[in-house]
Amino acid sequence: MNVVEVAIAGPLVIEPTVFSDDRGFFLESWNAALFAEIGLNLDFVQDNHSRSARGILRGLHFQNPNPQGKLVRVVSGRVYDVVVDLRRSSQNFGKWAGVELSAANKRIFWVPPGFAHGFVSLEDGTEFLYKCTAFYEPAAEHSLLWNDPEIGIIWPEEIGDPQLSAKDRAGKKLREIEAYP
Repeated sequence: MNVVEVAIAGPLVIEPTVFSDDRGFFLESWNAALFAEIGLNLDFVQDNHSRSARGILRGLHFQNPNPQGKLVRVVSGRVYDVVVDLRRSSQNFGKWAGVELSAANKRIFWVPPGFAHGFVSLEDGTEFLYKCTAFYEPAAEHSLLWNDPEIGIIWPEEIGDPQLSAKDRAGKKLREIEAYP
């Protein structure tokens, strides 16, 4: 597998080795030994699966307390996936990085604890899978405002005005959230 760093320290794009032939393809989306070799000694406790139409924006979510690390990938369609560093002690606090994940590119994205995470679906029928290092706790979940000008995320123009849940429309600005130490 190939590991690619993004614009801020912590998150990683993982390009798995894909074995293809006339029958299709095979890849390992998770292998504890291989991931440990790149410094990701992870214990996952929950797997999630979502399906979205084109233009649906989910996020930017984070849990505090009990932050979740997430290993995310797309098995149908494509998304623009975004992380924002919420660790006040980080030199990258408030900075963001984005990457396109798709069924075609088969990339996997590691989102460490301490980051807000979200994505916008770029195709109808996009299916998004993610493994989590901590259980979902509704009382600890928060939304960072997806279009906070202080952060300045550049979302793909092709989506226009995204569709959001009421919770995500009511997300807080960076200066309003309780960040991590």
